[in-house]
Parts: sequence; structure tokens; C-alpha cells
Amino acid sequence: MSARMHLSPAHDAQDAQDPQAAHPRGPGAEHFAHAAEVLGLLADRTRLALLHTLGQGEADVMTLTAACGAARPAVSQHLAKLRLAGLVSVRKEGRRMIYGPPDGHLRRVVDEVLNLADHHLSGAETHN
Repeated sequence: MSARMHLSPAHDAQDAQDPQAAHPRGPGAEHFAHAAEVLGLLADRTRLALLHTLGQGEADVMTLTAACGAARPAVSQHLAKLRLAGLVSVRKEGRRMIYGPPDGHLRRVVDEVLNLADHHLSGAETHN
């Protein structure tokens, strides 16, 4: 049995057909290094808020600034880091830059960490 890390059943249908198709090998040093890099980028309140907002769909800088409550220059810097890391996409619409949502994996990670925070803050029971 291979050791694979999945936070959601997103690959279950594909895995049922060919268990090795989605991720043919277990995580190695490169996987852990990349995952730590991504988690490092998520370890910032503003970037986490931006990714959560973008999880709902595309948005421009003004919308994202209002949603996360940070100053526009700070939001732009955080978006640049996320874009350079390949965690969000960007396209130009006239003079506006429109940022695209993170992929499904990252969106689920953000949702799960926010659910974890909710459990800790509300005192709700954790899931097994």
C-alpha cells in the first residue's frame, strides 16, 4: 500500500480506476520541501485572507484590499509573492489586474486550516 497524502477525496474516482495514476509515488524530500514552502507562504494573515477571498472567484486589487482589510501596497506585495510562487494567476483587463483563484488543492488547504482555527476558537469537537 503506498503512502499518499490527500486532504480530500478529490482523486478518489480517478484512484479507483488506477490507484497509481494521480500520484504514482509517496512523498519524498522534494515534496516535503515544496509543501513547507507553500505552508510558509500561507503563514501570513493577509495572504491567507487573500487566498480565502480568491477561493470564491476572480477579483481585482481593490476588491481584495477591501476584503482583507490591509493597505493596498501591502496587498499588492502579497499578491506578487503568491503569483511568483504560482499559487494564483493574474490577467490584465484594461488597466486592472484580475487575480484568479488558487487551484482546488490549495483552496481545500486554506478551507481546512480555517476550519481548524474555527474549531480551536469555538471549542467545537475535532473530527477524527
